[in-house]
Formats: sequence, structure tokens, C-alpha cells
Amino acid sequence: MTPAKPRREAPPPHVPADLAGPVEVALAKSANEIPGTHALPGGSRYEVKWDGYRVAIVRDGVGARLWTRNRNDISDRFPDIVTAATRQLAAGIVLDGELVVLGADGRLSFDALQQRLVTSPAKARNRAAEVPAAYAAFDLLASGGVDLRTQRWTVRRQRLEQLAGSWVPPMQLTPVTDDLDEAREWFEVLPDAMGVEGLVIKGAATRYTPGRRDAWIKVKHRETREVIVGGVLGSITRPEVVIAGAYDADGMLTVIGRTVPLKPEQSAQLAAVLKPAKRGHPWPDEISSQRWGGRDSKKPLVKVQPTVVAEVSADAATQGGQVRHGMRFVRVRADLRPEDLPTVG
Repeated sequence: MTPAKPRREAPPPHVPADLAGPVEVALAKSANEIPGTHALPGGSRYEVKWDGYRVAIVRDGVGARLWTRNRNDISDRFPDIVTAATRQLAAGIVLDGELVVLGADGRLSFDALQQRLVTSPAKARNRAAEVPAAYAAFDLLASGGVDLRTQRWTVRRQRLEQLAGSWVPPMQLTPVTDDLDEAREWFEVLPDAMGVEGLVIKGAATRYTPGRRDAWIKVKHRETREVIVGGVLGSITRPEVVIAGAYDADGMLTVIGRTVPLKPEQSAQLAAVLKPAKRGHPWPDEISSQRWGGRDSKKPLVKVQPTVVAEVSADAATQGGQVRHGMRFVRVRADLRPEDLPTVG
């Protein structure tokens, strides 16, 4: 009797070449209002916008790797997520989602997430035990080695939900709703309760478009606040961007953020009240865009007397006490003095 030949295991599916990493992700364009139920192709679908790192997980035949939107491999900084993804995802899967950390108060903590990122790889595993991360998936780009980006959002979401049915933390699925009233409730309640940034809205019939902003919309929860105008980019007679400040508990004027470029009428309004700084202004002569997640380019800082208070509109995302994204200049608050504002830190 001829012995049966041993069965050969099928090789694991290959990840599509342009999804092997780094992964180019789809982007969202900003809007000021939540779009209606039928505003996007196939109907609007509303998701929570997490305050974390945009990360694609690539599960190949060996293990899992984590790729940021900026094309950086951060797998060695988040071994807890790599281990979970390797165990819970089959080879040939590529996910798009957000890497987050919950603080002790149950709110999302970007500062804690940033601490995880700057931890050396040698200390990453110990750090992961102290400050565990989670991964919230919201899209499925490939499964079984098959590229799904040309499929409609509804198809990708259905397959993602099927995969996520067996997941356990730290892997989780981003919630979604087609109910506008529920989405508005999320938008109003969750920024305070959990620290989320707002909503992302997607068309149910849309495809996944890497590097483009034509299929998704983001609406960030914003609030107004008062800041001290400590400096500007441009000139004192024609300011282009406000560098905003606040006093800390020790009485030191601290940079807390910057505005998006001013409109001509805003620039003129501000120029009318600005005065050149006197000696002893604590800020440097140049300021780096790296403070707000930009490339490490420095621009001359025009320092001004910190006597002008401005009202700005800012989203919920902060890091180390600084507003991470550009604020919107609203108006000069001539009725307020710097000492009327609360201290920071």
C-alpha cells in the first residue's frame, strides 16, 4: 500500500504590492457643519473621529506592521498592538484606523500616545504595560490578499464587521451610524465625555481613494476661547498668522498655538492694535512649524507687546497644553486684558 503523500499547506496570501507598506490612506476635507443624510453618494454614514494617530495595519505572512499616515513604521514602539494584530488578523489583511490611548479619566489622551511614540524600542514593551494602547479600525483595504479599495464603502464595512466579530481588546471597531440625530448627539456629547475630535462622514456608495479628499468629510468640534497675541508671522503692519500665548502659574508667557492664515480684514483689524515688543519678551526670534506637526521649518517671529487679547475658535485636540491644529481668528477682544484670562499648566 502506497503511503499517502503529506498535504502541503497553502502559502499565505500576499498583500497587494502597493499596500505592503508604507500605505497611502484616504483623506477627508474639512466642513463647518454636519452634512445631511443624503448629502453623500449612497447616503451619509457618520463615524467618530478619534484623537490619535492614523495608522494602517498590514498583516502579511510573517506578522503585522504599523504604518502612519506620514509613511513611518512605528511597529517597534507599539508591540502590544503588533502582537494583537498578528494573533487576531489573518495574513493578507490591511486595515485603516486610529491608534489611541485612554487616560486614567477615561478620555482619549494624545499626550500619553505621544509618550508611547517617543519611547525607545528597547523600553517599548514595559511602556506598553504601563500605558496600553488600542486600535480602532474603520476601513478594510485588503482581505485574503485581495484589494478591496475599489469596492463600495458598504461592502468594505460589511466585511470589516464580519472580521471584527471575533476581536478582543486592544482591537476594536469604530462605531458608525446612518442616523443624523444620533450623529449629532455623538458630536455634542463625546468630545467632552471622551475627548474625541468630532465626526468623519463617508458616502455609502464611495470607493476608497488614497491620497485624495473627495469621498470623506470631517467636522471637528470647536469652541471659542481667548488668547494673548504674543507674536505674529508676517509683519506688525500686515500680520499673516497669530502666535497665541497664555501665562502659566509662574507668570511666564507661554506659546499655546497658532492660527490659520488671517483674512485681509482680520489682518487689518489686528494691525491697528499691535505694538512692537519691548526688551525682555521671552519668546525666540524664530519659531518652528514642528510644534504643530509640520515639517521642521523655522520662520521669523515678529514679537509684539502681549497686551492684546483675541478670541479664537479651536478644536478639541491638544498636546502638552498646546492646541495641535490651527485656530481660527474671530476678533480682537478690546474689553479684556491679559490678566483677565486663566493661567495654563
